[in-house]
Amino acid sequence: MSENYQLVLNKTLEKITAAGETPTLFLHACCAPCSSYVLEYLSGYFNITLFFYNPNISSADEYRKRASELKRLVREMPLKNPVKIIDGKYEPELFFDMARGLEDVPEGGERCFRCYELRLREAARCARGGGYDYFTTTLSISPHKNAQKLNDIGKALAAEYGINYLYSDFKKRGGYKRSCELSAEYGLYRQDYCGCVYSIAEKEEREAKQSKEKQSE
Repeated sequence: MSENYQLVLNKTLEKITAAGETPTLFLHACCAPCSSYVLEYLSGYFNITLFFYNPNISSADEYRKRASELKRLVREMPLKNPVKIIDGKYEPELFFDMARGLEDVPEGGERCFRCYELRLREAARCARGGGYDYFTTTLSISPHKNAQKLNDIGKALAAEYGINYLYSDFKKRGGYKRSCELSAEYGLYRQDYCGCVYSIAEKEEREAKQSKEKQSE
């Protein structure tokens, strides 16, 4: 039986509130739409540093576009505590090395799990180096991402690097719906694929199939 990570998060936030402190959070961000609700939700509890690190993104132009939208969101969105942004290196070669031999695995499978680990590991490493209290990722807000896997990976990395992982499933509590609303409110660029070349190929194949089905009706 999978853990209810929203309840785990609730308990952590209750403890933080009771302590009357504002800990630091190193938050891996995949894009502005996914970050919107997470920032709205957590900025009252933490001093947040957003870490944009996504070597899976298919092109440098797409990477820059997503990073730019994230920065615009932080500039325009009213947040209780100031939010800083750190740009990670664009290292697509690391993603392709990781994906070697898994090119034909469908989205949501082992290749994606290793991609989670690639990004979360770098976040954990940087969070430890910066002396942050917690680290986590915005990825769990997506209905296409496996929250159980993300939290399992976060737990393992927390033990390895000696830093607290903030357990979460941000799609809960209407989080995904709220991210869509905020994306519309701020006119955010909302991509329709994860970012990697394999997700693009699956998207194009799906669209071609749908087009063919419509033509045959």
